Amino acid sequence: MRTDRVDGLLLDRGFQIFLSAYPQAARVWDLAALRLRAFDAGLMVCHGRGRHLVGDPRRLPAATLSTASLPIGSPREKVALARFLLASAYAPARAIKHGEDVSLGDALRRRGLTGPLGVGVLGTFLAGVLGGEEMRTSARYTRLVMRCFVRGDAAVPALGMQALPDQLAAALPHGVLSCNARVRKVTTAGGGAHVQTENGSVRARSVIVAADPVTAAELIGIPSPRMRGLTTYYHLAPDSPTTRALLHIDAARRGPIVNTIVLTNAAPLYAPGRHLVASTVLGADASQESEVRRHAGLIYGVGTGSWEHVHTYRIPSALPDLPGGAPLMKPVDLGNGIFVAGDHRDTPSIQGAVVSGRRAAAAVLRRLANPGSADRQAARA
Repeated sequence: MRTDRVDGLLLDRGFQIFLSAYPQAARVWDLAALRLRAFDAGLMVCHGRGRHLVGDPRRLPAATLSTASLPIGSPREKVALARFLLASAYAPARAIKHGEDVSLGDALRRRGLTGPLGVGVLGTFLAGVLGGEEMRTSARYTRLVMRCFVRGDAAVPALGMQALPDQLAAALPHGVLSCNARVRKVTTAGGGAHVQTENGSVRARSVIVAADPVTAAELIGIPSPRMRGLTTYYHLAPDSPTTRALLHIDAARRGPIVNTIVLTNAAPLYAPGRHLVASTVLGADASQESEVRRHAGLIYGVGTGSWEHVHTYRIPSALPDLPGGAPLMKPVDLGNGIFVAGDHRDTPSIQGAVVSGRRAAAAVLRRLANPGSADRQAARA
């Protein structure tokens, strides 16, 4: 999670959001200090030349009538979608985690969500959330994500997503954090671990490799999951194309954008006195700026010729793939003093990254308390 400061702007490296209903959110962060800026609890769906507000009537009363009269999908499909969202929001998390798992595509077919509402609206929204549209993602994981969307706010910290790791780092004892030394290799040696960096070597009884899955695979030889890429284009608009802090999607997918939002409608400090638009496409192709600008014009219903292209973030490994039937948790203790953490060991999310870190920390403490027993348990896992 990084936020760049560019000419008075705050630019997150790729479009990212924080869900306040993550179970670990309040446990790990001081949410008040983050000054979270919430998006509206809904979507603006572009359909033909019209734009239709779809949202949670409890938190966005203005969406009640427009949601009911959405000219997309049959009444039966609308009921099926409402049931899917309610089942995800109010089923116990434990029941979801331990229930049957299939691919998202199979789950939506079983629920009758294969028409224009399921594919054009829900499918487009989830493509941006999950980083792909193949519908092979775990339905169990998707329901857990939807649960957080429905039960809390989607937000960004007032000063950018980097405020999240910065707050964690600030709580560490002084002098324990050393940065800017690339790790070349991690090996086991004499009952512990040996870390080779460009600045020298470090030996330790335990080492946690907390890295993206591709880097972790290179360092310690674990399998790397398939990765999903996303690319975010930032533009400054002379006038805001909308007054709402809403994700906008195109149900007809007439261009590459899977979601777009005027970030400054929620978080003005991202571009004080200006209007910052973030538009995200699937894959790691940074050559589509003119097509993104054209598609944004269709979605917002405005001219975009005067928009200023600020920056493009190409993120080839934005999210690890989690296919249907895959376990939600993978081992973090590899034995011999080597541990691994990251959202590739749990769910592909901020929540998953934090949970994996807690699991790795607990496993290290167990090893330090009883080294032989811990290694035997890791071998069995």
